[in-house]
Amino acid sequence: MLSRRRVALLTVISCAAALVLILPPAVARADSIRNNQQWVLSMMNMQAAWQLTEGAGVKVAVLDSGVDQYVSDLTGSVLTGPDYTGVDTSSANPNWGVHGTWMASLIAGHGHDGGVDGIIGIAPRAQIMSIRVIPDRADPHYGAYEREPETRIQQSLADGITYAVRHGAKVISMSIGYGAPSAAVRKALQFAYTRGVVVVASAGNSGGSADTGQAGQSPESFPADYPSVISVGAVGTNGAVANFSSDNLSVQVAAPGVSVPAQGRDGQYWWVSGTSPACALVAGVAALIKSLYPGLAPDLVASALTSTTTNRPAHGYDSALGFGIVDAYAALGKAGQLAHERPGATGVAAQTIFGGGPAAIPPDPVGPRGSGPLILFSLLAVMSLAIGGAAGTRLVTTRRARS
Repeated sequence: MLSRRRVALLTVISCAAALVLILPPAVARADSIRNNQQWVLSMMNMQAAWQLTEGAGVKVAVLDSGVDQYVSDLTGSVLTGPDYTGVDTSSANPNWGVHGTWMASLIAGHGHDGGVDGIIGIAPRAQIMSIRVIPDRADPHYGAYEREPETRIQQSLADGITYAVRHGAKVISMSIGYGAPSAAVRKALQFAYTRGVVVVASAGNSGGSADTGQAGQSPESFPADYPSVISVGAVGTNGAVANFSSDNLSVQVAAPGVSVPAQGRDGQYWWVSGTSPACALVAGVAALIKSLYPGLAPDLVASALTSTTTNRPAHGYDSALGFGIVDAYAALGKAGQLAHERPGATGVAAQTIFGGGPAAIPPDPVGPRGSGPLILFSLLAVMSLAIGGAAGTRLVTTRRARS
């Protein structure tokens, strides 16, 4: 189990803190991978959605372990941003960017050989902005990263969010998790919200209470649990919640997250499981929405996603599935309706979601008094005390007399 403060990332074993589970051996041939993707694309209603948009004009920031820009299904689609990890691993190292490349392929993979082979992402015409905020576990400098102070690790995420916003990202995808919140990250997320950037994060792989052996729900994961962040759980091929997917009140929607095909930085194809791929898939849908309706506010994008889901829980919501499984085509339709009904709307004010700090505290209902009324009230108080004191003395005397 990773320490409480550390980033939860991939591992090859089913660790509760991991946000991606690899099913070894998990390499597929490129000419069969599209067939293996069909259940994912069908569940999210992608063929209909692509008739409307494929995500052109949108930058999706992938805050992760880095993205290899040279793999076949991402060639020409990756912009390389800064490395905030504090370690100097070369991007040529085979253990650099493993997790991040998987996630990027799910968001914006465009296949190869004319697009007929390989991974087709949810938004195949979107651009990926790679921002490295964590190393992979097999990274030769992962141990050094683990020894960095907590504030330094959290600040790297905050810096990554801020960079993404300032460099034109319209969607931020974070298939990562921390065990504790950070004021710096929260501030960066508020900045993203005020700039209209949609933020999506994986809910975590802690499973439900029965899986963790704990009473109640599974622990929250950050950034999924911050205000304005769309938290995503994972489902399998039958639409049922995956047993590893965290069950807590941060979960808003779900997406495929069991044996999802993705391209690795080695150019091979892997089946990955966890709330990590589920997050990336939903980030791709957010990119489609932003492509058609670039001015739609983040909370309205979230509304479009949550109000059009399939497999909705019986009572409308539950803490494992959220509001249901994302339907890309229906979400685009709802987004268009919201954009038409509220043209130019900015959505809910940031201070409503994040709180406004000291400036948002209302004034006292009674204003300050001048010296005149204060003197008058003081005299009245003295007179009241004098009268009260006399009455009290009289009462005591009377009682003594009766005894």
